[in-house]
Amino acid sequence: MARGETGPDFIEALARGLDVIRAFRPGRPVMTLTEVATAAGLARPTARRILLTLTELGYARAEQGGFALTPRVLELGVSYVRSMGLWEVARPHLERLVARTHESSSIAQLDGSDIVYVARVAVPKIVTLSVQVGTRFPALATSLGKVLLAALPPAEVERVLAEPSRSGIEPRWRPGAEERERVLRGVRAKGWALTDEQLAPGIRSVAAPLRDGLGRVIAAVNVNAHAAETSVEKLTEDYLPLLLQTAGAIGDDWALYETVPQVTAS
Repeated sequence: MARGETGPDFIEALARGLDVIRAFRPGRPVMTLTEVATAAGLARPTARRILLTLTELGYARAEQGGFALTPRVLELGVSYVRSMGLWEVARPHLERLVARTHESSSIAQLDGSDIVYVARVAVPKIVTLSVQVGTRFPALATSLGKVLLAALPPAEVERVLAEPSRSGIEPRWRPGAEERERVLRGVRAKGWALTDEQLAPGIRSVAAPLRDGLGRVIAAVNVNAHAAETSVEKLTEDYLPLLLQTAGAIGDDWALYETVPQVTAS
């Protein structure tokens, strides 16, 4: 994959390994060597060596004449979440929120023009799109993404959204610059965001920002519902107040967490 100028400490082999992992997109769980090499922009021998290394380490496996990633790849993302401590802080609050709403709740952060889910408490529901930790969606079409984009300066929003999505999802809502800015201004004014089937049919959600002790938005948290079961009025009148309380409680606990020295037992 294309890269800009790199410094003398840049490890090309590591970058190529990550390119190979990222080559596996939604809907393409098994890929041939040629497909991986093409998607990653690598020569076939290089892609082959990387895939065999990933297989030996347990991050990939040979399957149906090609290669597939294994669940061990999720450890890379989980390590990030655990290193933040955000999941430990948020989990009891999310569980209480889900117990009261009977709807799924997730936390996400911005990665380029996408959101990436970093924590989730789910309830069994039939929804259009599957969501788990590590799932990414185009940010602008989600309530979580609107909250995160609204926290950025306008120039930064332009830069972020100029990056191609790596979600593999085509959202239903693709606004122009004027409509987009109007929506984000509304999110900034209200302090929360709503998405009503803008990402995909049947998906309706409301989201609020999570802030650290300095007031900076570090993530967003939502309540996600099926449009056929939960109206916009129920989301905004019944669930939103609970969501805002939860976001505030997580932020309070996170601010306290940041002040406590972290000690690792040997």
